Amino acid sequence: MDDTELKRIRWRCRRGRLENDVVLERFLERHGAGLSGARLQAFERLLDHADNDLWDLVSGRREARDPDLADVVQLLRSC
Repeated sequence: MDDTELKRIRWRCRRGRLENDVVLERFLERHGAGLSGARLQAFERLLDHADNDLWDLVSGRREARDPDLADVVQLLRSC
């Protein structure tokens, strides 16, 4: 992923819920430069979720049914 795309995604990570902001920022610090292909697409689909739905996935209150989303959710949980 190039710098412009990383900046665009970083902007999309700005959320109304502090918990999401913290986890997403840590995720991008650790994994942002290496995101590509299916994993990048899955991450962008996660960013389409409402804040509370995203937090439910990250916090483990809910599990992702899509295997690609589940993979990225596991990375988010490790952050």
